[in-house]
Amino acid sequence: MANIKICDISSYNEMVGAETLHPLVGVIDFGKLPPILFDSPQRMFGYYAVYLKGKKYTELHYGDSLYDYSEGALVFFAPGQIAGSEADGQRHQVQGHVLMFAPELLAGTPLQGAMSRYSYFSYNTNEALFPTEREKNLLVDVFGKIDDELHTGTPDMLIITDYIKLVLDYCLHAYDRQFDALPVANNDILARFEEICNDYFERKLPVTNGLLTVQYCAEKLCLSVNYFSDLIRKTTGLSPQKHIRQKTLEKAKELLLTTSGRINEIAEELGFRQPQNFNNWFKKIEQCTPNAYRNKIMT
Repeated sequence: MANIKICDISSYNEMVGAETLHPLVGVIDFGKLPPILFDSPQRMFGYYAVYLKGKKYTELHYGDSLYDYSEGALVFFAPGQIAGSEADGQRHQVQGHVLMFAPELLAGTPLQGAMSRYSYFSYNTNEALFPTEREKNLLVDVFGKIDDELHTGTPDMLIITDYIKLVLDYCLHAYDRQFDALPVANNDILARFEEICNDYFERKLPVTNGLLTVQYCAEKLCLSVNYFSDLIRKTTGLSPQKHIRQKTLEKAKELLLTTSGRINEIAEELGFRQPQNFNNWFKKIEQCTPNAYRNKIMT
């Protein structure tokens, strides 16, 4: 079934039977709406959305995948992403809340330049946030403040964007708490990350695939790039890109000192398409060329 592109918040409000108080921002408490007819296919988001999920009535589709979300989960959508509940043709009394805001709302505000901090908008939905009861209550309270401001008739957009930033910061803090609460799982991912890096070089995949990348490792772990990057950074203090750089450097030094391979052969085995790129990369890190390093250590 073809996707429906929802380019504005008003269209979504019309679909679920909610009032539009402002075209660029909206808050819905689904428990206050009448039962909603689930007869629409997936849609493309034209705005940011933060859903605090209630009871599940139908399957949630995220792109080509199904997401089996739990009650109370927070999921995030950004403009251009495709998702939607399964159209079963039935009416359901939906529970939960959603905050929606258009990119245009942020133009010229401090929040516009800060959106890159909230990398969870690019997480997969199976990497949802599970807030504590206290965190849920805090979020619902701020949702209510935004709704109250919208109901004044002359809402102050700077106040509203400040409230939105507060919501996003709460979520950022809660994700940090969630990462901290899963040390065993995090350590398992770290160990698997190490295995993936080692396997990449042992199987000489750089020759055919090029340099080892964060995206490759994230896909092998069935994680989104942003979630994987945030988890590794939170757990180790370093980005996965820096881990990969260190692993590549270790392999480069090993090849330089244990083989008689020429620099262009070593560059190819590491995934560098041009030997000069390898030379420049190595020199930037070690302050000397690969040949100079080899000669210095060997003598």
